[in-house]
Amino acid sequence: MENIYEKFLQSNGVSIDSRNCPKDAMFVGIKGANFDGNLFVEKALELGCKYAITDNPEIGVGNPNIIHVEDSLKTLQDLACYHRCKFNIPVIGITGTNGKTTSKELISTVLSKEYNVLYTQGNLNNHIGVPLTLLRLNRSHNIAVVEMGANHPEEIAFLCKIARPNFGIITNVGKAHLEGFGSFEGVKKTKGELYEWIAGVDGKIFLHADNPHLVKMAGDLDTIKYGEAGDNFVSGKIISCTPYINVNLSLNGNASGESQTYEINTQLIGDYNLSNILSAACIGRYFGVMDEDIVAALSEYTPTNNRSQCTRTERNTLIVDAYNANPTSMEAAIKNFSKIETSDKKVLILGDMKELGEDSEAEHIKVLNQIKSLGLAECYFVGSEFSKVAPSLGFTQCFSDVDLLAEYLQSDPISNSTILIKGSNSTKLTKIVPSL
Repeated sequence: MENIYEKFLQSNGVSIDSRNCPKDAMFVGIKGANFDGNLFVEKALELGCKYAITDNPEIGVGNPNIIHVEDSLKTLQDLACYHRCKFNIPVIGITGTNGKTTSKELISTVLSKEYNVLYTQGNLNNHIGVPLTLLRLNRSHNIAVVEMGANHPEEIAFLCKIARPNFGIITNVGKAHLEGFGSFEGVKKTKGELYEWIAGVDGKIFLHADNPHLVKMAGDLDTIKYGEAGDNFVSGKIISCTPYINVNLSLNGNASGESQTYEINTQLIGDYNLSNILSAACIGRYFGVMDEDIVAALSEYTPTNNRSQCTRTERNTLIVDAYNANPTSMEAAIKNFSKIETSDKKVLILGDMKELGEDSEAEHIKVLNQIKSLGLAECYFVGSEFSKVAPSLGFTQCFSDVDLLAEYLQSDPISNSTILIKGSNSTKLTKIVPSL
């Protein structure tokens, strides 16, 4: 590893994609289910990479710039851990069922007012993405914010061994990836692996004090709390939802004991984002970011990547939340949608929730019953799971795929409406936007 690390330090970053080979980068050939990066090792060098790593002993024999290892992926992970251990800085690990990416973005935006922050780009939060994030660390960084995702037990524990966070936050725990976790208890146990790691390194946990699951999971660990109400920690409440949420934020509990309350007009949609806002304010205050900078950062942040984005077309207002969907996030999105203050007609366009295993039918029925209880009458459903159960509950606008819905809307368009578009990414609901 010392030899590989020396070559890494001579390189201009790391790439695992031969289509993106910065000059003098180190290329790592990783074999996946549908690709073999080893086949592009020599091409990567031709394109300008300085070194390349491969676990195929037949590739690049005799080339001094090609490093042969037993397992390229494990080498990438070990290299990232080795590199991370060279830095004595705060590393904040973030996981949770929902809100990981938004929280990561908000926290990083707030901390960036005071520090040079390394943070996870996009959704690179798995066993490959976390190492790639850590390998971007350099001496200019003061703090790191690392998102960690999981869909099977022990994945968070594994990522913690690579990233070695000394601070941690679990946004929430809910029903997602039940096919992999087996149950809600399996979700809590896996997410809780972050707490276990932080406890083992005598680190600190940022805790959502209103979430009974997280409070119980944290037990007597060293926590910094935030929530909707509290005299000695960051707290806040929603003033209005039009559709952007406006928040009263109370910045309590700093070292001097001072407390200030601010009204923040955010560019976020969904009352479920209140806890994400509070977590960012809490972490910013803990690390000494000035109050006015915290408020400015939270006001300025604009979501991207189809996560609760508000788009206005010539005919409608669209709330596009189509990056992911599970029972917990779906319930929260629909509940919030029912509260939005608007004179427009409200319309739901929902896609299937994936990876729910044997619970899938029951969870889709729960969503439909919630919609009926809230009186949201105009609904369109995309995917086989909703199409299987919706008609029996009186919902007739069901489409097996998004292209069929787009075709239907060409002949029967929607106008003068506020529309929530939410579903798992694989249902490709963003394709419907041009039809609205």
